[in-house]
Amino acid sequence: MAVKQHENHEKGQAMRLKQVVDVLETLYPLRYAESWDEPGLIVGDLRWTRRGFMVAALRQPVTRIAFAADPSDSIVDQAIAWGADLLITHHPLFFRSVHQVSGLGFRGGLVTKLNQAGCALWVGHTNADAAWRGVGHAAADYFGLVDQQPLVPINDPDAEHLVGLGRIGRLPEPTTLGVFAQRVYTEVNTHGMATALGIQMCGDPNTTISTVALLPGSGDSMFDEVRAAGADVYVTSDLRHHPVTDAIEQARYEADMRAAGITLGHGEPGQHEPHVRPCFINTPHAAIESMWFNYAIEDIPAALESATGEHVETNWIHTTTDPWTWVINSVGTASAAGPVELEQQGTDIA
Repeated sequence: MAVKQHENHEKGQAMRLKQVVDVLETLYPLRYAESWDEPGLIVGDLRWTRRGFMVAALRQPVTRIAFAADPSDSIVDQAIAWGADLLITHHPLFFRSVHQVSGLGFRGGLVTKLNQAGCALWVGHTNADAAWRGVGHAAADYFGLVDQQPLVPINDPDAEHLVGLGRIGRLPEPTTLGVFAQRVYTEVNTHGMATALGIQMCGDPNTTISTVALLPGSGDSMFDEVRAAGADVYVTSDLRHHPVTDAIEQARYEADMRAAGITLGHGEPGQHEPHVRPCFINTPHAAIESMWFNYAIEDIPAALESATGEHVETNWIHTTTDPWTWVINSVGTASAAGPVELEQQGTDIA
C-alpha cells in the first residue's frame, strides 16, 4: 500500500508521533479491526520529555521504535531502557473493559511508566491480522503457502491487494501432516517466539495434505469457514478440547462416508479423497503471531522513510511472553530454552 509523502516535512527534522501513526494506520488500517477490538495509539496523549518539559505527544519526535508481542511489564522496561520513543505491540494493553488506570493495577502502572519515560504505545491487533504483509500473511509465507488468499476476505476497494482474516493456500507439493507439523514448529520457534509449549497436532501424521488454512491467534470460531474452504489442515492457536473433538469426529465421519462412495463434507471441486480433513495444528498464541515482526520491522521503517525522508532505529524485543513457561510430560521437563534436568523429584521449578 502506497504511503503518501509529507510535502511539508523538513529534511533533518525528526519525524513526529502523528506522522508515524498516520503511516502505521495506512499499512494496518484501523477499519480492518474486528468490531470488538480497539487497536491504534493507546498511550501518548501527553508526555514528559527527557528534559522535563511537557509537550503534546502527537508532536513528540520519534527516532527509536521497539517491537514486541505483548505490552508486559518486562517488555515495557526493556523498551524504555533501550530508549524507545514508541513501542509497537500486537496484543492490546486493554483487551476487555477496564475501569481504572490507577496504581491499583498493572495496566495503570504501565501507562504511568510509559508516560513518564516518554514512550508511546501503538497496538496493531486484528487490523494487522487482516492487512497485506500482516500477521496471517507472514505466517503463511513462512509455512511455504502459494496461491494464497484471505480465509475471510474484507472488501476494501482502496486496497492494492486482497486483505482479510486468516489465509488459505496450498503447498507447492503435497506432504504428510507430520512433516508439515514439524515445519510449523521450526518456523514458529525460529521466526516467531521460542516457547516451552511447542505445538500440538490432531490427526494421522501420515495423512497427505496440500491445502492449508491458518489463522494466527485464537481460531476455533472459524471451523465452519475452514471446512467450507476444503482445507486439509488448519493451523491456529488456543484450541479447546470440545470444539476440536467435535470437529475431528465430524471430519472422520465424513471421510468414512466418502470412502463408502457417499459424497459428504466440503472440498475443492472434483476432490473426493477419503482422508480426514481438516486435521489441526495448535500453536502457541503469541509465538505464531510474532512472525509478523519479520515483516513489520522492515515495512514500517521503509514506509516512514518514504513518507518523511527520515530514518528510525528499530529493536525487536524477542523475550518470550508465552505464559506457559514449563512443560512436563512422559519425555521429561522442558522450558522455552529446551530440556531441563531437575536435580531431584519435587524440585521447585517456579
